[in-house]
Amino acid sequence: MARYTGPACRICRRHGEKLMLKGAKCVTPKCPVVRRHSPPGQHGSARRKVSEYSLQLKEKQKTRFIYGVLERQFRRHYAKAERLPGQSGENLLRILEMRLDNVVYRLGFADSRRQARQLVQHGHITVNGRVTNIPSCLVKEGDVMAWKEGSSKTALYQMVAKDIESKVIPGWLSLDQDSLSGRVLSAPERSEMESTIDERLVVAFYSR
Repeated sequence: MARYTGPACRICRRHGEKLMLKGAKCVTPKCPVVRRHSPPGQHGSARRKVSEYSLQLKEKQKTRFIYGVLERQFRRHYAKAERLPGQSGENLLRILEMRLDNVVYRLGFADSRRQARQLVQHGHITVNGRVTNIPSCLVKEGDVMAWKEGSSKTALYQMVAKDIESKVIPGWLSLDQDSLSGRVLSAPERSEMESTIDERLVVAFYSR
């Protein structure tokens, strides 16, 4: 499936905040959001009138870029969220959080969701003992994510194993640091999901 391959830091500058698209670089002084406060482009620093539609569109695009989802797939996720009981906005974020690539990122196996997507696509991650190379696969309560046996010999695995103690794991996941495997304990609550997103604006955008 096609993916955005342009400069990730340009997206963060456009939204005026760190979206953690580059992993470790985002927490260093080299982060372009820190070094250059204005949006990209020749007229980035110019004042612009912001409409309600513009705010909704910007929030929807920001959510897409944070989770690395293209428009068509994002629309499918939202359509599914609308059919579920409860608030559509929270349902949408819950679906995005339960994607395999996001769970791999949340478990600390990767520094960014982009890197987590590569790990899954290259067959390094197993779900319940079976290799799964589909990043958009939705996990469920009780599923176990682990590294493929052969991947435990790679330099990346050794680096992750060395730094795993410093990772903060959300409460809806559990991590076995010895075997470097994780389990889904439950569906995430709103307080355990991405806090920088205002899902109400996303719902308003699709409710026009």
